[in-house]
Amino acid sequence: MQTGTSIQTPRIQQIVQAAARLVLVAITLATAAVDFGLRLGLTGKSRDRRARCEWNSRWSRRLLRCIHLHAEYSGEPPRAGLLVSNHMGYLDIIVLSARQPAVFVSRADVRGWPVFGFLTQLAGTLFIRRERRGDVAPLNEQMAAGLRAGLVVVVFPEGTSSDGRQVLPFFSSLLQPAVTVGCPVTPAFIRYELDDGSVAEEVSYWGDMTFGPHFLNLLTKRAIRAHVRFGAARPPGDDRKPLARELQQAVRDLGGV
Repeated sequence: MQTGTSIQTPRIQQIVQAAARLVLVAITLATAAVDFGLRLGLTGKSRDRRARCEWNSRWSRRLLRCIHLHAEYSGEPPRAGLLVSNHMGYLDIIVLSARQPAVFVSRADVRGWPVFGFLTQLAGTLFIRRERRGDVAPLNEQMAAGLRAGLVVVVFPEGTSSDGRQVLPFFSSLLQPAVTVGCPVTPAFIRYELDDGSVAEEVSYWGDMTFGPHFLNLLTKRAIRAHVRFGAARPPGDDRKPLARELQQAVRDLGGV
């Protein structure tokens, strides 16, 4: 009987911890929404994409603390231009935003996620339905407008998230705005560490995983560490296809994969 109790105790502690963190996350996100209304809505800045990026960056840092995720950064993030990175899941957006205000390009289905979907819209995220080629041209125009305004625009050119063990080939279509505008492109690599579990199965969000169960399980972890390496900015050149190959290799080199 004593053995059974000792086995159950850690699990009970995990559940209590996850519940407490979930409440904290809910309060933080609700407060963030109120802050958006007061700082941006009432002041008429809700259409200012830079202000929305700064709001997102500020609240991303608070959200990282809520889920006990410690992020370390090396290299200098860009102050303008296109930032490309490997992609392991929704945490990537929070981790990158916490370091540098930016406009993110994300899958359209993220808009339907509970609470987070609403907040990504407030942050000024640009959404794309990758199965619809007709979405690419309007999206590229929006990206180009952001780049011309001197903003950082973040894309994940792999086209999907993965377990992080490799960097998938880069699709070149979302690199076209950088070529069109002639702005610098910066590669980055994100890596996670987890002492009490599997990064591939419990931190990365990929395949047929479902957001709710994945996030709740994430909250049971003692702590998560993220490491982000920023590479050197480079000119985009005049052809997005060789640029895609060069950037994929640059990201792989940063991560040593």
